[in-house]
Amino acid sequence: MSGLMAVFWKELADHFNSRRFIILSLLVYLAGVATIYVAAQNIRSGVTEDTHFIFLRLFIVSGETLPFSFPFFLSLFIPIVGIALGFDAVNSERASGNLSRILSQPLYRDSVINGKFLAGLVTLSILVVSIVILVAGMGLRMIGVPPTAEEILRLFAFIFVSIIYGAFWMSLAVLFSVFFSRMATSVLASIALWIFLFLFMSMLAGVIAGAVVPIDENSSLELIVKNDEIYRTISRISPNTLYGETVQVLLMPELGNPSSTLMLVSIYTAGMIPTPLPLGQSLLIIWPQLTTLIALTALCFAGSYIKFMREEIRST
Repeated sequence: MSGLMAVFWKELADHFNSRRFIILSLLVYLAGVATIYVAAQNIRSGVTEDTHFIFLRLFIVSGETLPFSFPFFLSLFIPIVGIALGFDAVNSERASGNLSRILSQPLYRDSVINGKFLAGLVTLSILVVSIVILVAGMGLRMIGVPPTAEEILRLFAFIFVSIIYGAFWMSLAVLFSVFFSRMATSVLASIALWIFLFLFMSMLAGVIAGAVVPIDENSSLELIVKNDEIYRTISRISPNTLYGETVQVLLMPELGNPSSTLMLVSIYTAGMIPTPLPLGQSLLIIWPQLTTLIALTALCFAGSYIKFMREEIRST
């Protein structure tokens, strides 16, 4: 345990003292402040007497000058931060020769990789918690509407899901760091996979859904629903989709289940206002997405752990 904590505190200090982490943190804070400023300026136009969860709307409202919401920026920057924290976790130590010197000390091998992962997870958690608190504080000051107890609980759930989402990308980067000896290869592999899942997975899902169940303007509602189900099922291979659906349920309780989008459109078309789901129902809906993210994170870290424990490390 002492060896684990020694690695943990050393890695944590390295993360907070690195210029790479400072620059990424400034970018995340800048994006968060910009989105919440635009949201606070535009929130009055979208609020009526029947509007629920006004404080939560700060996190989902966008504007014309900045047509992206706060969760969108988090879904964009959290993978970058996670990759930056993990892509050189092992191969940098191996390339410099420090890994063999570290393991020559009275230190268990699993303490090294566990300490590195734990330090990265704590660093990521501090960044996510601080940006959400900063955004919430600015929004509270600008709109003057305090959050309710349920809104605070939903924000805590949002923070937890964001940390798990970042932990997946960090564990994936650590996995590539263990399997690839060059840092450039591990970072390029991580970024390439992120770009594919973030940009092209939805396009691929649309192409496959259109090939399996072709639809046009004359298609029946049954075919449209079946096409949408296939599209969503394939899209959920991407962690970005899982994170987006989870955030939608937590921060937009009126939408309910993300799989019932077509039903929601028909409700709005009929002039009815959907009733927001209670927090317990929202947590039940996001449970499959959340467990999938946790399972993917565990699989990636387990793969890197097994590979690191079995590989031969020689002194250079």
